[in-house]
Amino acid sequence: MSLAGKRVLLIISGGIAAYKSLELVRLLRQRSCAVTAVLTEAAEQFVTPLSLQALTENPVHTRLFSLTDESRMGHIELSRSADALVVAPATANILARMAGGIADDLATTLLLATDKPVLVAPAMNVRMWLHAATVANMATLAARGVAVVGPDEGAMACNEVGPGRLAEPPAILQAIGALLAPAARPLEGRHALVTSGPTHEPIDPVRYLANRASGRQGHAIAAALAALGARVTLVSGPVSLPDPTGVAVRRVETAEQMLAACRAALPADVGVFAAAVADWRVARAAERKLKKTPGAAPPELALTPNPDILATIAAAGPLRPRLVVGFAAETHDLARHAEEKLRRKGCDWVVANDVSEGTGIMGGTENEILLVTAAGAEPWPRASKDEVARGLAARIAAALG
Repeated sequence: MSLAGKRVLLIISGGIAAYKSLELVRLLRQRSCAVTAVLTEAAEQFVTPLSLQALTENPVHTRLFSLTDESRMGHIELSRSADALVVAPATANILARMAGGIADDLATTLLLATDKPVLVAPAMNVRMWLHAATVANMATLAARGVAVVGPDEGAMACNEVGPGRLAEPPAILQAIGALLAPAARPLEGRHALVTSGPTHEPIDPVRYLANRASGRQGHAIAAALAALGARVTLVSGPVSLPDPTGVAVRRVETAEQMLAACRAALPADVGVFAAAVADWRVARAAERKLKKTPGAAPPELALTPNPDILATIAAAGPLRPRLVVGFAAETHDLARHAEEKLRRKGCDWVVANDVSEGTGIMGGTENEILLVTAAGAEPWPRASKDEVARGLAARIAAALG
């Protein structure tokens, strides 16, 4: 990644993750990228202007109505002299003000006045990140072309666990590089169909059959394919994840609905079927809630097979994607089951993973896959699901030429 000669205006808002901005500045300066820092009033509680000035070797800006700053370089010029604006960390507060077009301090005024690319790296409590207001604000910013990196998932300073951690400085650096020197988009003009998440098969109006799939891997694959230029249709079962940026999402509940949505999305150049579809559904779901009666036996649930989405789409026909990728979540004999699935389903590749208890893969943030093709089985090292998604997207781009 070459950032030599590039200029970044780094806006640091007030969160505990602000200390990571110092490492980000160091990484940028190592690549001969000029950095000018802007601190919000709250950010000054976590990092000091002196630290940032020493690292950036540039004046640090903190106030909108600074006579010194305005005499040297007005805030309008400051916002336009950089090649990109980066907000790291981006708190829920500054994201809300950006979405609302509010300019009540130097940072938000610069963001409203700029005509340059903007990247945000969100960092906040998991409840704040998942709140409907933040979800709506992020959707608004995405629609305006604001780029996003993170957040990561894990333990936070508030002792809660979940999505909301600031992306690590190397990941933010990579995102800045992509923003300033966009990579080749080998999937430009291609259509990718991706399924993700579990399905919920109703037993009665309040109960359903499901599994522990989170949808993280499928959503990450959709985002990675979109980043390579593909037009992506993501058919998602019930998940608590935000929609990937730049992806058309079709939300479904059941396997039958997922199959219908997949058929409606065809034709596609590639189909990646990462959803953990329930194998069975209740043959006749009750119209009313099944009541527990003291002394009575529990109701008998007659199950019937769900449609086989992977085999259906992989079947020979004019609408079959050129490349069909299935997933196999197994608890034993991983390679054997994956190879059998490859033959039985008629797909081109199978991505297999061991979801045994203790692996932490199903519902977790990491994955360790075995990529099975007609050429053989290739083990991949354990990595984040985002990294696995990027690797798989690159393989797909190569396969499609």
